[in-house]
Amino acid sequence: MKPRNLAIFLISSGLVLSATACGGDSDAGAKGDITITVACQPAKTAPKQRQAWNDDVKVFEKAHPGIKVKSTDQQPCFDPKTFAAKLAGGQMETVFMAPVTNYADVMAKGQAKDITASTDLVKNFGNIRQDVRDMVTKDGKIYGIPNVSYSVGLVYNRKLFEEAGLDPNSPPKTWDEVRDAAKKIADLGNGYVGYGEYGGGNVGGWHFAQSIFSRGGEMAVDGKAAFNSAEGKAVLQTLHDMRWKDDSVGKKVLIGWEALMQQMAAGKTGMMLGAPDVVTDLVQKFQGSKDQYGIAPIPEGKASLTGGEAYMINPKASAAETKAGLQWIDFQFNTPGKGRHDYARGKANGEAVGVPNNDYMGDSPTGQEIIKLRGENAVLPVEYYQPYIDGSKNIELKLEPAKAQELYAVLDVPMSAVLTRKDADIDKLLADAESKANTILAKN
Repeated sequence: MKPRNLAIFLISSGLVLSATACGGDSDAGAKGDITITVACQPAKTAPKQRQAWNDDVKVFEKAHPGIKVKSTDQQPCFDPKTFAAKLAGGQMETVFMAPVTNYADVMAKGQAKDITASTDLVKNFGNIRQDVRDMVTKDGKIYGIPNVSYSVGLVYNRKLFEEAGLDPNSPPKTWDEVRDAAKKIADLGNGYVGYGEYGGGNVGGWHFAQSIFSRGGEMAVDGKAAFNSAEGKAVLQTLHDMRWKDDSVGKKVLIGWEALMQQMAAGKTGMMLGAPDVVTDLVQKFQGSKDQYGIAPIPEGKASLTGGEAYMINPKASAAETKAGLQWIDFQFNTPGKGRHDYARGKANGEAVGVPNNDYMGDSPTGQEIIKLRGENAVLPVEYYQPYIDGSKNIELKLEPAKAQELYAVLDVPMSAVLTRKDADIDKLLADAESKANTILAKN
């Protein structure tokens, strides 16, 4: 998945599912209608998706006389620089979206409405995975309707695997196998990179977290940094050796999220860590070949970083507005064949339907129906993603640590160091990062 400051999730129907930082409390219309503001209308630069959203608003309003929906279209919808301030100032929509990293803070500060007594308005709420529902539950009360849940895996280029003499139907299961495959791909020459990794812009630290979780390590325990460990050292040592012994990770340090995505889309990189929606973006946003990419479970598979989103209700919303907001959430985000899950429309709009990038309904009846509809309308080779589907089912999911973005910035330093300095002192790099992280974690 991409970093939080760029978190735009383009789910298979093509509708943008991200938090927004604009709008305000809902109001009543001149004829007594209930007007709700909702996040997050697709941008004008995505005309087909925007039209699909607008069409859905009309369908919803027709089915719910007396409810008017006012959409906001700020893009990207989630901006970590403004999200907290606008929440605190009461400037969010009636229906707003929060990423999983912000659930706890939003609930603790009373910035989302307790909807425990009204979840029946979302007809399939009970089909949402229990562990996903637990994330929006505090002290037995429910504060949101999850609509996205994912885990990180290994995205790889099947074409490069074949050219390097590797079996694309048997992707690497361990980090040693990743290293071996990366070297064989890099040995193809001509600027090929076996394994792509980040070294800055917070995405370096973000991928460090993904890698340490896969090995069974932790980022923080009991409010203190825990990454200065055998698992943390293994993350950096492997990356160092791939750079300086194998020459398989390239010579350029990648900073922004787009840098590695562009490299993958160009067919020059063999593997990278990422949630399945990486494939969606590679095909739709970066014009990569839809027939090249496979997805596997995260190497080692001790645990995987998880992410997701939930729609929440502004605590200022009246009872009528709350009901209308939950009905909108039910229609637009949780009904197979409708709204976001209208995969037939997504296919007709030329979208990359088929990636298993959202498992929030699990194996429930609703989840099975979503999988069926997605498969029937797939334009991508879904069989290439089966290793991920099969192998990720029993992998433990890990949430991002508290103050994740600040910790990621700290861990950018050792990630960059092992990619740029052959003599990088991994023990010292981790010790320095640990000290800085503990200072950050100690602050309220």
